[in-house]
Amino acid sequence: MNGSILLKEAEQALTRIFSGIDSQVKKNLQRVLTAYRDHRVGVHHFASVSGYGHDDLGREVLDRVFAQIVQAEAAIVRVQFVSGTHAISAALYGVLRPGDEMLCVAGAPYDTLEEVIGLRGENQGSLKDLGVSYRQLELTPDGLIDWHALQHAIRPETKLVSIQRSCGYSWRPSLSIVEIEKIIAIVKEQNPNTVCFVDNCYGEFVADQEPTAVGADLMAGSLIKNMGGTIVTTGGYVAGRADLVEMAACRLTAPGIGSSGGATLEQNRLFFQGLFLAPQMVGEAMKGNHLTAYVFDKLGYPVNPAPMAPRRDVIQAIKLGSPEKIIAFCRAIQKNSPIGSYLDPVPSGMPGYESELVMAGGTFIDGSTSEFSADGPLREPYVVFCQGGTHWTHVAIALEDAIAAIQKTPDRSQG
Repeated sequence: MNGSILLKEAEQALTRIFSGIDSQVKKNLQRVLTAYRDHRVGVHHFASVSGYGHDDLGREVLDRVFAQIVQAEAAIVRVQFVSGTHAISAALYGVLRPGDEMLCVAGAPYDTLEEVIGLRGENQGSLKDLGVSYRQLELTPDGLIDWHALQHAIRPETKLVSIQRSCGYSWRPSLSIVEIEKIIAIVKEQNPNTVCFVDNCYGEFVADQEPTAVGADLMAGSLIKNMGGTIVTTGGYVAGRADLVEMAACRLTAPGIGSSGGATLEQNRLFFQGLFLAPQMVGEAMKGNHLTAYVFDKLGYPVNPAPMAPRRDVIQAIKLGSPEKIIAFCRAIQKNSPIGSYLDPVPSGMPGYESELVMAGGTFIDGSTSEFSADGPLREPYVVFCQGGTHWTHVAIALEDAIAAIQKTPDRSQG
């Protein structure tokens, strides 16, 4: 099937959905503007201090603005977080103590958390090394939360329940805000003191509320994903209950320093500007996801989520069925990237991941998945994951080449 014709058909079919996304963007942008107005954000907040970072007015106001936007008591937004995994780890290490149990309720965690928990690796100071036990509730055969098992899952030692909002590298639906709220309610009925933590990566601004608005005690994410608006150069955030946020801050810096330290390295303007741009960038990524799902569904490939299904994050999965097709797809995306279009993605190992990966991401910010990118682990059932996108028209251009590349790549069964 001709890719150009298929994409034109998709654009027409998705007109109403695109309009609905624009309405969602407007609601989320209003939340941002209201917070900026309430906290009287001005150009003086763009200035930074050096050294220890004490009394950085811009950083302190940004924390309060961020907390208001996500309806949390407190937040720390820091350039010192090197990734979403780092922010999540600071939250986990901050809250959990020897003898505590961490329970994952949405099946296996994302690959990069396996060594943090202690499922892989030894003597790296994992939670397991420090005496924190781990348990997970498996998903149902349909990839859904096992609600019956969850109703009886909390034990006396269960200090923290981890809720991974996005599907990660698994073939399951990502969680909606309504489902996260339901999980939290079921956990709190069993023990109101159990901390409900949400890995919020890829999910910010997809809905008109964040997990902290529906009962989550704590959440964390990356700024080179949704909340950085594609222009923040590095960093992450933790938001939620004030005492828990400070515990995470003490793991990032040191006890006694906590959230009061950390120079912002002239990044304050980018943080404020990226947060302002974020709702629009997330909206464009959602449109790109719908477009990707529509065309590959028409080509006969299983997609998750379905073409017309509401988005719960900015990830679109396509089950291509072979490593050759994953590689061909990623090479087409790389060819149509603004940076490094001449590069040829090849499978390789990556720190924190168990399987070899092939990745396409010619992005202005290295590793940014708020910009359009694609990657996939070379393991069964051979799924490629598309993320982000600054404008859906760029996604459409890249998809035209990706469709052609896939059609030229035979299945292994065909030799």
